[in-house]
Amino acid sequence: MSDLPRKAVTRTAKLAALPLGFAGRATWGLGKRIGGKSAEIVGRELQQRTAEQLFKVLGELKGGAMKFGQALSVFESALPEEIAGPYRAALTKLQEAAPPMPTSTVHTVLEERLGAQWREYFLEFDDKPAAAASIGQVHRAVWSDGREVAVKVQYPGAGEALLSDLNQLGRFARLLGPLIPGMDIKPLITELRDRVSEELDYELEAQAQQAHAEEFADDPHVVVPQVVHQSDQVLVTEWMDGTPLSKVISEGTQEERDQAGQLLAHFLFSGPARTGLLHADPHPGNFRLLPDEKGGHRLGVLDFGTVDRLPDGLPPTIGTSLRMTLEGEADAVYDMLREEGFVKESVDLEPQAVLDYLLPIIEPMAVDEYTFTRAWMRKHAARLADVRSPAYQLGRYLNLPPAYLLIHRVTVSTIGVLCQLNATVRMRDELEEWLPGFVAEAEECAETEECAEAEELMEEEELVEARKGSTAAEA
Repeated sequence: MSDLPRKAVTRTAKLAALPLGFAGRATWGLGKRIGGKSAEIVGRELQQRTAEQLFKVLGELKGGAMKFGQALSVFESALPEEIAGPYRAALTKLQEAAPPMPTSTVHTVLEERLGAQWREYFLEFDDKPAAAASIGQVHRAVWSDGREVAVKVQYPGAGEALLSDLNQLGRFARLLGPLIPGMDIKPLITELRDRVSEELDYELEAQAQQAHAEEFADDPHVVVPQVVHQSDQVLVTEWMDGTPLSKVISEGTQEERDQAGQLLAHFLFSGPARTGLLHADPHPGNFRLLPDEKGGHRLGVLDFGTVDRLPDGLPPTIGTSLRMTLEGEADAVYDMLREEGFVKESVDLEPQAVLDYLLPIIEPMAVDEYTFTRAWMRKHAARLADVRSPAYQLGRYLNLPPAYLLIHRVTVSTIGVLCQLNATVRMRDELEEWLPGFVAEAEECAETEECAEAEELMEEEELVEARKGSTAAEA
């Protein structure tokens, strides 16, 4: 039995059947209405059947199909409620589970990568997978030194499957677009395809995870498991329990939701400043809520297969433009966006219109704390998708430079998760601490005579104190 449908013709046939299935269910719905059922009831049933088939196929194929489904899942908040209801359960399933590969295949991969005596690495090894994802699945085990570990085993043929699926899904982008109103599916698929090689490289993933594990080792808010062992197609890390964020979304108390949201925002903005890396796969399946010693919680972070390398942290342009937008500096914001390539050179826009376009989107950054809701996300998705709205018309002339593409997707995806959590978050606190350029005082002060004089005064005071200490020592 094949563990991962790898033949291009098989996978293409499954994916190609999706648009045909959508059409077939539309015909089925018409028949039901002719038979007397109301349009509303038929519509709900149609959406539910569509969701079930779509995510059943994506989950079975794993690879790029499932990766695409997981990427879509964080945008569930943007769906109109009448559509989101039937899709929500199906979307959530992709965040935590997928059909497992046969035990014999798992053993074969371990033997090939760890050697014929691979069991000597472990005191215990659970053949039943604890979790499954787009290119691999995780088994719980006990390492030879007694540590509980997570053993991530890559599906054989995952690379070919990823590329095949994403190429095929790219051809269907226009048909899949209506799943998320207001979102352009094609760039998302292109970006996922461009990062296939990185995601398949467990050595790069191990390096990224270990960098985070070391940086956050003593952090009271974030936990990242240490890397125990890595080889081609096998990654072993310390095991981490905790409540999956998807469960917090569906069953958590408001206090848990708020804490999870705050911790997620903290990790998103602090990570690049502290490690030079941005965790770029923020769907709920990659996070856990862990109890801390003070009765609160910490955020457990998994899966560093996709990261954006930002050695200098997040670009100061982001923080500076956000600050100036909130301060209403339309001309300065417009000039910066044009200089960075966000405004296409071939067009001229009204700076105030650009400011009016941006302000509603960054509303959560304008206040001390903000409650993220699905209604808020839907409102802005509808505003940007409505061809009659000024926001839609202006958005056609804006551009997203390649250097900002992944940062943008991670930010939007994280906001989608915050909306699923319905969390109240002090977003501004995180921006002020971690986002370069968002706080102006230090930057401006460094360029003024007053700041230079203040620095000189501080140096003189330190010199006086040093002299006093030296005199006291001599006495």
